[in-house]
Amino acid sequence: MKEGNQMIELKTKAFWQATLALGLSSILIFANIYYPQPLLPLFSEEFQVTPVVSSLAISLALLGLGVSFFLYSALSDAYGRKIIIMAAMTLGTLATFAIAIAPSFEVLLFIRVIQAIALAGIPTACMAYISEEYSTKGVAVAIGIFISANSIGGMGGRLLSGVVTDFTDWRTAFAVMGVLSVLILSIVAVTLPSSRNFQSKPLELKGLFLNNWEHLKNKPMRYAYIIGGLHFFVFMGIFNFVTYLLSGPPFYVSTSVLGILYLTYIAGTVSSTLAGKAAERLEQTTIMLIGISLMVISLLVTLVPSFPMIVVALLILSFGFFFVHSTSSSWVTKHADFAKASASGLYLTSYYLGGGIGSFYYGWLWSQFAWNGVIAGSLVILCITSFYTRRLKQIEKKERSIDSAEHAVNHG
Repeated sequence: MKEGNQMIELKTKAFWQATLALGLSSILIFANIYYPQPLLPLFSEEFQVTPVVSSLAISLALLGLGVSFFLYSALSDAYGRKIIIMAAMTLGTLATFAIAIAPSFEVLLFIRVIQAIALAGIPTACMAYISEEYSTKGVAVAIGIFISANSIGGMGGRLLSGVVTDFTDWRTAFAVMGVLSVLILSIVAVTLPSSRNFQSKPLELKGLFLNNWEHLKNKPMRYAYIIGGLHFFVFMGIFNFVTYLLSGPPFYVSTSVLGILYLTYIAGTVSSTLAGKAAERLEQTTIMLIGISLMVISLLVTLVPSFPMIVVALLILSFGFFFVHSTSSSWVTKHADFAKASASGLYLTSYYLGGGIGSFYYGWLWSQFAWNGVIAGSLVILCITSFYTRRLKQIEKKERSIDSAEHAVNHG
C-alpha cells in the first residue's frame, strides 16, 4: 500500500516540477515525429521521389509508433519509468541529428523508423509514471497537461521546421531540432523525480498478448478501434497532401506558411475539452457523429479554390477530428471490462497504424485524381466510420435498456 506522503500532490512544487518534465518529454516526441510534415514537397523535389514516397517520412514513423507502444508497457514494468523515458528521448534525439546528415532518402526513412520505435517509449512510460506517482486528485490534471503538450509539440515542430527551412535549408532545420531536443532532454533529466512507488515486475509478454487478444475478440471494441484508426487515416492524409495542393498552382505558398498552417490544430485542443463537457449531456456516439459531420463539412469546403477558405476548412477539420477522437478513445476506456491499459494501448496502436497507412491510399488518389480524388476518397472512409459509430449507438441503446430494467427491479 502506498503511503500518502509518497505521492505527488496537486498544486505542490513537486507536482509542477514533475508535470513540467513530463510535458516537455511529450513536446519532444511529437515535435520530432511531425517535424518533416511541411517539408514533404521539398523532399519530393530534392530526392526526386513521388508524393506518396515522400509522405513515408511521416507514415513510417506513425507505423513505428503504432507497433511499438504495447512492448514498452512490459519493458517499463520490468525496468522502470524514468530509465525508459530517458533512453527513449536520448535515442530519439540522436536520430534527429542523424537525419540532418542522411545521404539518401532511403537512409532518412530508415532513421525515421528507428526514431519512432524509440520515441514510443515516452508516452507509455509517462502515463504509467503518472498513475503510480501522483495522488488521485493530481492524476487527472497531470494527464490533461501531458495530452495538451502533445498538440503543442506537434504544432511547434511543424511551425519550426517550416520557418527554419525557409531561412536556411531542411538539414539545418533538423540540426536545430536536435539542439532543442538536447536542451529538453537535459531539463527532464534534472527535473523529473525518480520513481518512489515503482515496483519491478518480471518481463511478461504472454499476459500482455492474451489481454490484447481478448479485447480484439470483443466486437464493440473492434468497432471503436476501427473508428479511431480510420479517422486518423483521413486526418493525416488530408494534412499530408494539402501541402502539395498549397505549394503548387494557384497558391504557391512557402514552407513557412505551410508550417504556420498547422496552428489550425489549436481548434482541436479546444474541441477535446468541449467533447468532455458535451459527454455530460449527450451520448458519446452522438458526439462522435457530430464530429464526423464537421469533418465532412470541412472536406467539402476545401474544394473552394481560396486559400482563406482552405484555412477555415482545416480549422473545422481539426475541431471535428479531435471532437470525435477524444470521445472514441474515452469510449474504449469506459467499456473495457478488464486490462484497461491494454485496451487503450490497442486503441493507440490502431490510431497510429491508421495514420501510417493512410498516405498509401492518398498518394494513389492524388496521383490519379488530384485534390478532388483525395476529398472523394475521404468521404468514402467517413461513411465507413459513420456506419460503425451507429453500430456503437445501438450498443449504447441496449445498455440503457438494461440499466432501466435493473433500476425498475431495484426500485420496485
